[in-house]
Amino acid sequence: MSSKDRQELRELRERIARGSDAGRPGAVERRRKKGFRTARENLADLLRDGPFVEYGALAVAAQRQRRDYEELQRETPADGVITGVGSVNGEYFASAESRTALVIYDYSVLAGTQGFFHHAKIDRMLCIAARQRLPVIMYTEGGGGRPGDTDVTTQIAGLNVDTFASWAALNTGMPRIVVNNGYCFAGNAALFGAGDVRIATRASSIGMAGPAMIEGGGLGSFRPDEIGPSEVQWRNGVIDILVDDEAGATAMARRVLWYFQGDVPPGVAQDQKPLRDALPEDRRWSYPVRDIIERLFDVKSFTELRRVYGRSVITGFARLGGRAVGVLASDCQQLGGAVDSDASDKASRFLNLCNRTGLPVVSLVDTPGFMVGPDSETAGAVHRMSGLFESAASLTVPILAVFLRKAYGLGAMALVGGSFAVPHFAAAWPTGEFGGMGLEGAVRLGYRKELEAVSDPEQRQHLFDRLLAELYEKGKALEAAAHLEIDAVIDPADTRDQLINALYQRSCK
Repeated sequence: MSSKDRQELRELRERIARGSDAGRPGAVERRRKKGFRTARENLADLLRDGPFVEYGALAVAAQRQRRDYEELQRETPADGVITGVGSVNGEYFASAESRTALVIYDYSVLAGTQGFFHHAKIDRMLCIAARQRLPVIMYTEGGGGRPGDTDVTTQIAGLNVDTFASWAALNTGMPRIVVNNGYCFAGNAALFGAGDVRIATRASSIGMAGPAMIEGGGLGSFRPDEIGPSEVQWRNGVIDILVDDEAGATAMARRVLWYFQGDVPPGVAQDQKPLRDALPEDRRWSYPVRDIIERLFDVKSFTELRRVYGRSVITGFARLGGRAVGVLASDCQQLGGAVDSDASDKASRFLNLCNRTGLPVVSLVDTPGFMVGPDSETAGAVHRMSGLFESAASLTVPILAVFLRKAYGLGAMALVGGSFAVPHFAAAWPTGEFGGMGLEGAVRLGYRKELEAVSDPEQRQHLFDRLLAELYEKGKALEAAAHLEIDAVIDPADTRDQLINALYQRSCK
């Protein structure tokens, strides 16, 4: 008798086949009608034919007391979540670097709800990720906790489950990347929100409670798509990267992980000479700093996070000569580059991520400082902006600062580690200008009596302009470098080479 005819192997194959996409045509068709993919299709796209070892594939929902066992095998395969270790981006990196812990919720199984064995599988995978220091990619589509697991008779509320604490505490030096499509409520949303990089499709609705819980709490009746729709969660910073569909989300998950898996051969660079004219001659005019980012770093290597939240600061990942870095940049087209409370939170979270995962940071600064005024204080400026200083002060990775133009006050300090003395290398373009506060404000405050003493408006403006010009000359990059408040003034066209060289120097921190 050949091995393929043995009863044990036939039973194994039949068991696996029951829970496969081919064995569940009805479930697959329901996904198709929504325009969505199955969990195993997302898994296959993520792996791109790379190896995968699945854990807990034979689990079913803990409902044997109320449902037929064969029905559970067919309708609740893997208890609604695929877990295992696979190779992601194996075409770029060796097997050791491409190994990734994978947790993929299956909405076709009990709406992706979290059951007893489901939690046990995730806990097991997080334990393996922690032991082996693996990155994690988690797909989170699902409806939260499941009340129907009747086989569990030794617990009351089940609130002693480890999943949420283990996920939040997981610190392997690698990122926790979360991906969502469709409905993501309650426990699923808690996992999504605790991810390091949060990717979602436009079809996503993400909320800390679903319709049933909201209505049960007497808070009204809502459709699922009215709760945390993607456009809302994109604007408020819950979503880091918004994409069109699951294919785009999976491609983005692979791309984000690519930054953390190691160096690659030096990338192609654009001609750097146009950087000499990237800033307008009139210092009052704004310019598109993303054009500078795209030119400075390896071609097509920049990926931005939280683009429409905290818009005066840009955060993202890029490669510089093949090495991955975090990018922090002022956007002077938004609030003149002033760092408001949302931008402070955004930059703080980003610096924490770079620090945990070992990515050096390149900070491109053009800011008049922190946003001030009554509205700013109403938004919690004091504690939110101070939080940026706390994150900056905690950095153990190198930070490289390039002052493109304005670098004023506490806001400029916070964007480079809390002090101009912190950066591994601090250089300015010749357009750089420095001061304890914005020049215009400094003139109005420091020379108030002199200005008020001039009654003629035209003469007062002439005096203001003269004092402003004098302060500008004193605070120019050349003078800041001469006083050793920065390390160098550089030709903008040399910025890329200077940063690459600085990256490979030993940090003094």
